[in-house]
Amino acid sequence: MQTAFRSKVDAQFAWIAAAMPGVALLALLTARAHTALLWIPLGMACLAAVIVCWIFLGTYYELLGEELVAHCGPFTWRIPLREISAIRDSGSTRSGPALSLDRLEIVHGGGKRLIVSPADKAGFVAALRERMSGSRRVP
Repeated sequence: MQTAFRSKVDAQFAWIAAAMPGVALLALLTARAHTALLWIPLGMACLAAVIVCWIFLGTYYELLGEELVAHCGPFTWRIPLREISAIRDSGSTRSGPALSLDRLEIVHGGGKRLIVSPADKAGFVAALRERMSGSRRVP
């Protein structure tokens, strides 16, 4: 059974993510030449590009032992499977490790919510429920 699931990526998120460093680079290219402080915006544009790439390449969800681990670039969420009380479809625009608006909401730990967007939603939910069924009732 699959234990790692990539995030689904919506086209509009991909375009916005590509445009952010592109706009910064365009601003640099149109800036006045021979400016002593040009390295500051250049460094910021490079940093933005690295972070955007890290988030797009590093957003995935793993089932490790008795935990669901959600990765999104430099951020990680760990949820013990025994704390999950509900898994449901969500159209929420809340922030979370999700690169698509085709989302799932995972309710855990007394009402906390984590928004995820696995590319294989059915496979993700089935794998999550299978892992949870060994430890207690399945939501």
